[in-house]
Amino acid sequence: MSAFLSPLRVAVRWASLALLFLLIATPLAQIVMRSIFNVPMAGAEELARYFLICLTFIAASHVTAIGGQIRMEEFQAMIPATPRWLLQLLIELAGVAMFALISVAAFVTIRNNLTNQTATLEMPFWLFMGPLALGALLLSLETFATFVHTLVRRRPEDKHTTLT
Repeated sequence: MSAFLSPLRVAVRWASLALLFLLIATPLAQIVMRSIFNVPMAGAEELARYFLICLTFIAASHVTAIGGQIRMEEFQAMIPATPRWLLQLLIELAGVAMFALISVAAFVTIRNNLTNQTATLEMPFWLFMGPLALGALLLSLETFATFVHTLVRRRPEDKHTTLT
């Protein structure tokens, strides 16, 4: 599964970096256009908001892949190994189900609103909702990969919490 996800992970990482750049560049361009040229960019706020939404949903799978999601490790460390392993499997299965459900709901919503568009930028609705659908799909894939990894290991993930 890792061989299948590896190129996808690289693409997600680069797309996330591009979206972060666009998220920073859009308000910067708005400030320059207003301050120097006295001409505001129409729709810059909505465009920056869109880039933030895209970055949040697309990069979430990368955060999951590197283990950056909140896991309440301190509480899990208090549980013995076998119940902790079963709890981790249950959490990951619930995550797969939840993210898959969100993805399906987003795709259905997109299908039902193909002719709609956003107010300011008049962006097609499918383009606006696409990051949610794609991000949830990627999250369900990454969470499933984590589930398989935990299942194959037959033991819980080691917890290494550093308190400063």
